[in-house]
Amino acid sequence: CSSEQATQKDRTPKRCAVRPAASSTHDWVGPPNPLSNLRPIVYRVPEEETELEKRLRHLRQETEDWNHDFWTKQNISFSKEKESFIVSQLKTKGLTLRDDEGRRRSLNSEEMAVFYKNFLDKNRIRHASYNNEWYRRNFSITLLMARVALNAAWRSNFAEKKQKI
Repeated sequence: CSSEQATQKDRTPKRCAVRPAASSTHDWVGPPNPLSNLRPIVYRVPEEETELEKRLRHLRQETEDWNHDFWTKQNISFSKEKESFIVSQLKTKGLTLRDDEGRRRSLNSEEMAVFYKNFLDKNRIRHASYNNEWYRRNFSITLLMARVALNAAWRSNFAEKKQKI
């Protein structure tokens, strides 16, 4: 549900503007974004959403957006660096990007392994920081989900006792 084409890789795509109807009873999961490769999720808004549920929904959506932004930037960087590596390796072999028949040349898996290792080594700290933040956010979401579930159970139990009186 990206509003950008894959050819416009220099700009971060806008998120899909389509939203579920207010009466929707389910979250919406869209098709994979062409740049982040993540499926966007639009969380439904319950009719009588509590403040705690609202905080949870907002935290989940913020995390979804943060994750999308990280992987969009990371994948664009990866694609650009990979293309640059291929061109430079072909150039050192005295080859052009296309053969005589116009087909795109490629490198073999051993040659590409050098690029993949270098890319991962160069981005190790960025990935470690991402993982730490991802764990922190998911832990916060899990705790908030537990609070929402306990709050709902408490309200349900209280409502049952009130009806018996």
